[in-house]
Parts: sequence; C-alpha cells; structure tokens
Amino acid sequence: MANMETKKDIPGNENDNGNERKTSIQESSFRDVDEVVLDPKKERKLLMKLDCAFVPIIMLTYLSCFLDRSNIGNVKVAGMPEDIGASETQFSTAVSIFYVTYVLLESPWAVLMKKLTPRNILTGLCIVWSLATVFTGFVQNVAALYATRLILGACEAGLFPCLNLYLTMVYRREEQAKRVSYLLSCAAISGAVGGLLAYALLHMDGIGGKAGWRWVYIIEGLFSIICAALIWFGLPNNPAEAYFLTSEEKWMMRVRNEQRRKYMGSEEFSWEEMWLALRDPKLAFSAVTQFCQDILLYGFSTFLPTILTSIGYNSLMSNVLTVPVYIWAAIVFIAIAFAADRYSIFAYYILGANIFGIIGYILLLSVDNNAVKYFATYLCAIATYTGVGLNVAWLNVNVAPQYRRALEIGLQQTIGNCAGIVAGQVYRESPYVLGNAFSLGSLVVAQGVVVAHALYLRRENAVKERIKEGMEDTRRVRSGDGDVEFRYHF
Repeated sequence: MANMETKKDIPGNENDNGNERKTSIQESSFRDVDEVVLDPKKERKLLMKLDCAFVPIIMLTYLSCFLDRSNIGNVKVAGMPEDIGASETQFSTAVSIFYVTYVLLESPWAVLMKKLTPRNILTGLCIVWSLATVFTGFVQNVAALYATRLILGACEAGLFPCLNLYLTMVYRREEQAKRVSYLLSCAAISGAVGGLLAYALLHMDGIGGKAGWRWVYIIEGLFSIICAALIWFGLPNNPAEAYFLTSEEKWMMRVRNEQRRKYMGSEEFSWEEMWLALRDPKLAFSAVTQFCQDILLYGFSTFLPTILTSIGYNSLMSNVLTVPVYIWAAIVFIAIAFAADRYSIFAYYILGANIFGIIGYILLLSVDNNAVKYFATYLCAIATYTGVGLNVAWLNVNVAPQYRRALEIGLQQTIGNCAGIVAGQVYRESPYVLGNAFSLGSLVVAQGVVVAHALYLRRENAVKERIKEGMEDTRRVRSGDGDVEFRYHF
C-alpha cells in the first residue's frame, strides 16, 4: 500500500510490522481515515495519472460541444442565412433559441447524473447532439434550423454541469480550479479550432453539390460522435475503480474519497438539500455574476467573426483572425486558473481580468482605427473566458454536499446561460454598438457582485471562527459547507 504517516494510531494497528500495519489500515472501516496522510510523491503520481486519463477526454468532449454550438457564427459570414432564406432577425432568433432548452434542462441533467450514471448520461447526450449537428448541414429553411438548435440545446445542457460534477468525484476541492480551467479553456480553444476548421471546410464549397457552410456542420458533427465513444470507454462511473489504477492507487482513491465524505453528505437524494441549495446566498451571487460574464462569452464567441467582418475583413480572413485571439484567451485563462488553484483566491483574479475587458470594450466603442479595434478583442478575450471559468470553480469549491452542489451548479449555469438568449438579441446589426455596450455594462455590474460575494464569504468565515472560540451557533445551516471546519475560499 501507499507509504503514509498517521497522526495517531489507527484501530487495529497494534502490530508495528509495516505490511501488517498497511493491511490493517486498508481493511479498516475508515473510521479514522482523516488521520491518514498519504505519501505526497505517490499522491502526485496518482494525480498525474488521473489527469492523463480523464482530462483529455473531458477537454475534447467540451471542445466538440462548444464547436457545435458556436459554429453558427462562423457560417453566418459564409452565406448560411441567405441559403436558407433567414433574415437578420430570424438568424438572431436561431442563435438565441438554442438557450431555451439549454437553460431549462441544465439543472435536471445535473441532478439526474448520479441516478443515470455519468457514462450513460454523457454518452447518450453526446450521440444525440452529434446527430443534430450533422443534420443542421442539411437544413433548407429557418424552421428546420430552429428545430436542430433546440435539440442541440437540450442535449448540450447536460454536458458542462455533468462534467463539472465528474471532476468533483475525482479531485479534492483545492485541486479543482486547475481542472475546471482545463475544461473551460476549451471554450476559448474551440474558437481557435473553429476558426481554422471553418477556414478549411469553407474551401469545400461546391463539393458534393453542397455549400461550404454545410460541410462545417457535417464534419464537426461526425467528430463529436467520436467523442461519445471516448466517453463510454474512458470515463468510468466510479473513478476510484478505474481500470488503469493499481490496487495501491485504488486504495489511495478510497482514502481520498473518505476524507472528503465529511462534506459530501448522504448518497441518497434529499429534498431538504435541494431547498437549502435554493436558499443559499452563494448561489445568488454566483448566478448573477455568471449571467453577466456569459453575456460576454456568448456575444464574443458567437459573433467575433462577424465583428471582424464589420471592421473590414473578408469572411475567410475574419475566421482566420479569430484564431490568435482565442489562443491568447486560453493561455491567459489557464495561467490565471493555476494561480487561483495554488493560492485558493478567486475574487481578485476575476476582478483583475474584468478590468482588461472593460478597457477592451471601451476601445471597441470609442475608436475608429481597425488595428486598435482588433487589439481590443484580445483585451475582451481575457475577461470573457477567465471570468466565466473562475466563477464556476469558485462555486465548486465552496458548496457541499454533493446533491446541494449538483443543484447549485445546474442553477448557476441555467441562470448564467440565459445570457445566451440576451446576447443573440443585442448583437443584431453591425458594428454591434448595442451588443458591445451591453457587454461593457455587464462587466461593470459583475465587478460589484463579485466584491459583495467575497465580502459575504469573508464574513461567514469570521462567524465560523467565533463559533469555534465558543460563540453560540444559531445558524440555519450547519452541515456540508456550513460545517465550522469548512473554510470558504474567496
């Protein structure tokens, strides 16, 4: 078994012999598992193995999800609206209608994941949205586009909350921000990949008698089906029993899980936990912040090629110029997430990233020079992805037990993704003055909410400290993250 130290003797550990000592710990009921300290070197090796096995699959899946969702922005500049007879208003509606089913189903999928099992729910959703994407390449009118977008939204609704919850099944709370950054960075990477793919696939215009934009949907949809196979074979329902782990590593995973159980709560569904989640102030703060940050995410990621076209670039070059913007966004986001993970600080990094976004949108709205406007998109990209990703990780590490976390993550995403409906309506006409102004205002509001959220968490930590020192505990919620030993990260 893993080398370890113990803070105190564990029941059944009378024999000092190393092998017998380890066996007694392994076979114990984990009554004193909090006192077990795993070998740091072996735990780091375990984390590296988990990252290598799970993170690539999770990233590829979310990458394909975001490609299928946002490629409507790439094909707009390639003549899709004209081919299916869609007006500007109808096309904006097609962008927004995706979020109708998306926001309605996020919370149900998150809560159902445990019952349906991660592998079943993720594989099934991936297959259906892949087919919806492929069939979008064959639509002939606006009604058909609406239908495929609604199906796409219904299926993709479950992906992020379920993948996010899966990460909480694998990693400790202090290890999660970095992994969530891997997941959310795919939103930025998908923009770069989407731009390059669109540039390449649009050159297939006329092949097989189909327009280039149709090939964008068909090829990207087929890629998503491959991801479904990766999920089925690569993401076990119980990560602690993954096929690639040795018996020693499986035992270490059980120890890690038992050490988190204090805050994980019962395995049984509880309406009381659902009610506590709905009344949690952390959810309110996080959901409002997410809505504001998602205004940027969906406006920026869907309409960036069109924004560049409005600056003066042709349709092909507009897609190419999105690539370095998205790569820059992904690099910055991952770097900041590593720092947030290391120091367990979230509010300061969100506030700092948003300042760059505020400056970027001011430049987009106030200057006429195209080079400066293009530079401004790099500043906007910093806030677009960093704010969204860190806000998700922030809620992740501050909510327990698992059913409470599942509902809060689902509701946060539901409320946040309502911004997609708004973004589709405010980004209507070039040069998108209304959309960019709305994004700027959303960033300013987000700054205030993030400050209020951090002050609330600071106060709650102070209350817990006073309770530990002897003050009477009159709080309504004392379980899960309400435990006096549970420290909120801000």
